Amino acid sequence: MFLAGYMVVKLLPADIGFSDALHVSGKMGKLNVIVTDFNLKDRYNIWSGVIGGFFLALSYFGTDQSQVGRYLTARDLTESRMSLLMNGLVKVPMQFLIMLIGALVFVFYLYFRAPLNFNEGLVRQVHTSEYAPQMQALEQRYDSLDDARQVQVKALVTALDAKNEPAIRDAQAELKASETVSEQIRGEAKDLIKTAIPAADTNDTNYIFLHFVVHNLPKGLVGLLIAIIFLASWGSIAAALNSLASTTMVDFYKRMYKPNASDHEYLRASKLWTLVWGVFSIAVALFATNLGSLIEAVNILGSLFYGTILGIFVVAFMMKWVKGNAVFAGALIAEALVILVYLLDIVSFLWLNVIGCVLVMFFAALLQPFMKLVRKPE
Repeated sequence: MFLAGYMVVKLLPADIGFSDALHVSGKMGKLNVIVTDFNLKDRYNIWSGVIGGFFLALSYFGTDQSQVGRYLTARDLTESRMSLLMNGLVKVPMQFLIMLIGALVFVFYLYFRAPLNFNEGLVRQVHTSEYAPQMQALEQRYDSLDDARQVQVKALVTALDAKNEPAIRDAQAELKASETVSEQIRGEAKDLIKTAIPAADTNDTNYIFLHFVVHNLPKGLVGLLIAIIFLASWGSIAAALNSLASTTMVDFYKRMYKPNASDHEYLRASKLWTLVWGVFSIAVALFATNLGSLIEAVNILGSLFYGTILGIFVVAFMMKWVKGNAVFAGALIAEALVILVYLLDIVSFLWLNVIGCVLVMFFAALLQPFMKLVRKPE
């Protein structure tokens, strides 16, 4: 990723450096790191990030079986704690660098022509259909706008270097206006693709970086980056499938179905459950393609369940007078309400982690007295 970031800057025009790229990106609103406005429906302000993100991280690093499995492989308690600490600390700058590379790629495509849709396979399919003339017309409009945009971004850099505030504002306004028209044309192209290929997913967010890599980096570096992406994916998938299969085996198969089976049978059943969860993960991945960028999709799906999971652990540690039946019932009610809040789009997804945790605690405490009343005498 460091190499990719370096190559983005290196491939910019000779008179444009790293600081110039950051200034342009900032003027185009791509570096708004901290937004202090309190808005429950705004996905990325400091309040949702600090509060909702805290609950998300606490659940992910403290209760997620995929993470716990990694800690259990440490040689001793100190190494396990160090693993947890480093995992949490490294994640923040790593995510920041990934987002920064995205901002630099945005500037790169201000100077060099970006495709009408970054999923070029879909565009080629449209060109072979009856809608080819309409797509060609959109591409011509887009290309003419792209020429004007390159002039405007150069004017903005010149104004920034001269620290000419009136010129900066004028160039910024012109470039933003061009970007607005560009997005409108891209939207028309997505509608046309959807008309020509009804089953197509027109969201090309996850193709932007891959398009830059494939079309602009040296071939050897392209292969290296693709290999790294596959390796990182396989590592995450392996941890996820292992945790799902082991949890299923320990909590359900061994406890409720076959508590006294042989190790050979447990191994065979574990392999089967790994396959089942693999198929399930593929189905979830197909659904997640409609949720936008990959990083955002992961956090949305996690926020639907992490708050409830964290709430169960908080009750176990902090509310010991609440018993298992009440926690289980409270967790089911809380999860149903979290999903309802998400479907109704009441708050942004990071707040779901707070809501899920609090609701589990509330309903578990509320239901515990009733569980005592209906409990059968020993």
